[in-house]
This record gives sequence, structure tokens and C-alpha cells, in this order.
Amino acid sequence: MVGPCAKKHAYHYLKDNYNASQRLICKTLNLYRSTLNRTKTKDDRVTENKLKELASKYPTRGMDFYYGKIRMQGLQWNRKRVRRVYNKLNLKMRRKHKRRINRPYTEGLSQPIMPNVTWSMDFMSDVLEDGRKVRTLNVIDDYNRECLSIEVGISICSDRVTRVLDQLIELRGKPLQIRTDNGPEYTSNNYSLWCQDRGIKTMYIQPGKPNQNGFIERFNRTFREDVLDAYLFDKISQLQLTADLWKKEYNTGHPHKSLGRMSPEGFKNSRRKVIDAYEKVKAKMNGSPIVEPALTFSPPSMCWTLSEYFKE
Repeated sequence: MVGPCAKKHAYHYLKDNYNASQRLICKTLNLYRSTLNRTKTKDDRVTENKLKELASKYPTRGMDFYYGKIRMQGLQWNRKRVRRVYNKLNLKMRRKHKRRINRPYTEGLSQPIMPNVTWSMDFMSDVLEDGRKVRTLNVIDDYNRECLSIEVGISICSDRVTRVLDQLIELRGKPLQIRTDNGPEYTSNNYSLWCQDRGIKTMYIQPGKPNQNGFIERFNRTFREDVLDAYLFDKISQLQLTADLWKKEYNTGHPHKSLGRMSPEGFKNSRRKVIDAYEKVKAKMNGSPIVEPALTFSPPSMCWTLSEYFKE
């Protein structure tokens, strides 16, 4: 069946090519002259944009609320017009409203100029050959991208996360801050109280923005390409052993472009004098750390400036 739009195109074609009256052409095409002469509807783009804005801001409200907001803003649109556009946009369908944690992220992703300033943690998932799901807890030091720990398990709760961190602190000392996402293991009361008792600052990235934890995300890609996607594992112990061997090779033999093509251990050894000088200054200050803004840098030049300072 041909619609009115196609009949209008046919009318204009017959009118331009044949000497016939409007009445005859409309009768031939079975097209009402009122339909032919009907003007275009009003432009509702402004109303559509306003309703879309309100729907994105208040996704759980309905047409009555949107109409009330529109009238409060001084827009003189009648109810029938708002209802027509509301139905046209299919806003009567309730949108799923996902609850998100409101944590404004003000700290930028900057590389510390000393070890044990900022650690980053993240989880990864994989499956064993028999179909069982496994998780890995990866921890790195943002200073030289050194892999501190790769913990493998079927389920890794917040208690196990704090146990792994206690073991690392016993071996390396505690960091000033730890950067994580908003997973339940990191937002639990157990983890928050653990960080509070040890004076460690918790840094949560914004939901849906993994680039704010870019150092650990880049590490995860390398670990997945070299280990998880490269081998099939029968047991958790087999995966744990492979991860431990790979961690040692990564820390000693993986060249980083951001570290001047040096491995994490090589970069740390090349800055040994600067690190030792920092520890001496820290000891003179009775163990109190240097002011936090001095511990991170964005441009690489600040690292060399601090090195020259300690040499003097």
C-alpha cells in the first residue's frame, strides 16, 4: 500500500509532466487535497531536547514531573504538546537507573618520584581447563611499575586482600596511598578500617574510568598476553607458580618505554642514590614522610631536578 508521502511525490511528478488539474490528479491517485495541502508539523526539536535532558537527569520520573519542571522554567508549552513529544520519544518506558558511588576523583595519574608512595591494585579473571573461574589480585608500585604480588584464588575477599598487603608491608614497608577501583573488596568496611589503622590513604577512581588507574591496567594487559592467554592451566597451584616465575622475569627483564627502556629493577637501581638520600632525610625527620606534593611529578624533568638536588 502506498502512503501519503509517496502519493505526494507522484502528484508533483504528474503535475510537472502533464497538463492536468489538481482535482483530476488527486482523484487518480486517491489522494485527498487536504492531505496534499497540509503544512508541515511544528518543529519540536526544542521540546525533544528539553525532555531528553530531564529524562537523563531524572530517569525515574514521569511525564507529570517533567511537565511541572518545564512550567517552572517559564516555558509556555501546553500539556498536550508535552504529552505528544513525550510519547513520540517513548519516554513512558521506565529506564533502568544504575546506582553509582559518588566519589569525585581529583588526583591525576602521576608517577611518584620515590618507591612506596603509591601502590595500585586490580583484579583479573580467567578460567581453568576444567571450567572453574579463577581471579588474580595484582599489586604494583607506580614508581617503577614493579610487580609486588600476584595472588591467585577461586575467591579473593577483602580479608585475603589485607593479608596480602600485610605480607608486602612486612617485606617492603607501607605505602602512603593505594589506588583502586570501586570493587566490593575495596569498598568494604574491613579494607577501609585496615587502611585507616595503618595510616594509608585510599584513592578510588571514578566508576567507569579505568584510565585513571592506567599503570595497573597496562600491567594487566601484559600479564594477560604473556600468561593467561598463552597457557592452559589445570590447577590453581600451576597458575600461581607460573605467575611467580613470570613476575620475577617481568621485574628484571621487561623494558618499559616510560622508564627509558629499563626494567623495573634496573630503573630502581639507577636511582639508588636518590632513594638512599630520601631515606636519610626521612630518618632525620624522625620517620615523618616528605610533604605529599613533593612525592609525585608529571613532567619527567622534575625527576632529574630532584636527582641533582640530592647530588649537591
